[in-house]
Amino acid sequence: MVTNDAVVLGLLMAILGAIFWTAHSSLAVFQRFYKFVPSLLLCYFLPSLLTLFGIVDPEASQLYYVASRYLLPACLVLLTLSIDLREIVRLGPKALIMFLTGTAGVVLGGPLAVLLVGSVRPDLIGGEGPEAVWRGLATVAGSWIGGGANQAAMEGIFEPSAELYSVMVSVDVIVAEIWMFFLLLGVGQSQAIDRFTKADASSIETLKAKLQARQQAEQRIPNTTDLMVIGAVAFGTVGICHAVADQLAPWIAATRPNLSRLSLDSSFFWLIILATTAGVIYSFTRLRRLEAVGASSVGTVFIYILVATIGLKMDLSALLRKPEMFLVGGVWMLIHVVLLVLVGWWIRAPYFFLAVGSKANIGGAASAPVVAGAFHPALAPVGVLLAVVGYALGTYAAWFCAQMMRAAAEAV
Repeated sequence: MVTNDAVVLGLLMAILGAIFWTAHSSLAVFQRFYKFVPSLLLCYFLPSLLTLFGIVDPEASQLYYVASRYLLPACLVLLTLSIDLREIVRLGPKALIMFLTGTAGVVLGGPLAVLLVGSVRPDLIGGEGPEAVWRGLATVAGSWIGGGANQAAMEGIFEPSAELYSVMVSVDVIVAEIWMFFLLLGVGQSQAIDRFTKADASSIETLKAKLQARQQAEQRIPNTTDLMVIGAVAFGTVGICHAVADQLAPWIAATRPNLSRLSLDSSFFWLIILATTAGVIYSFTRLRRLEAVGASSVGTVFIYILVATIGLKMDLSALLRKPEMFLVGGVWMLIHVVLLVLVGWWIRAPYFFLAVGSKANIGGAASAPVVAGAFHPALAPVGVLLAVVGYALGTYAAWFCAQMMRAAAEAV
């Protein structure tokens, strides 16, 4: 019914605006609703209804292409330039251990799920070319090690079919939000859980006080110059990355064709790698001060626009045709959760570190601050810090996970 991308973008922005307005409303009805329904889930689900009811044809729209080629690398630059390695280290070893355990649970859980499910139902993890299931699972790996930005990166690199991708987006969102529901239920029982596991959570209270003081000392209202500089750094870097990737990928394809198996002849692959690397390099320079005027907030706006365009590609009717994909996603998530619980029990990590360490991977900056803020609003930046590391690691780790899933699928 709607073929004009300007109209589609208007619809998506109206949906996002309504979600954010209601999610932060003081009205009791909205507060009760969002206590059980994560706002991130709606950012995927409501745009998908436009596709389900035939209002928008995502294959005829160029919005996803624009978001993934321009806004995606820009948001990676803006989110990674705010990394403060010293603050991450000061979180303590348990926080980092739980975060990296969550990453390992996704990286190892993917190929293990393929092997386990494939040993019983090899038809579920087969397929050739764009229909190869491992290609779709690679996009889930991107989402579960960083978030929507990394998911879009993996979709561009491995190019699953449109139907397979729509199924995997559905699996990703629904399985991840089920896990988030249980994590949020545990927030209210976190003290009892910590007593049961004999975990010491006193460092979290100290961290809470430090973060409150830092927020008050550093943050300021951005002016037009600040926003223009943020835009210049983000899109100037994206332009350079496009120029380099457009030269590098064809050169590798012509001189090292054997590397195509690893997607190293993909210009999109190099675009994402270069943008992420540039952001990490910026974090060691004065450009990191852009975070004080909202660099990550601008990047987050780009993320949610990207999430909404991904939601357009989430065809729920396709999921009904392949419900067995939930089995792979469920086994994968179960491996992630079991590994987190075992390591958390072993090192006596507070429940806060388990929950935030998990969501900094599963959902990234879109959901980790939500979980961290559920403990205390001042702790939300902890989720951002770890999620930003997830964005930096996500491109590399998800690509590595995808290669292992390809090998596992071929072995089965």
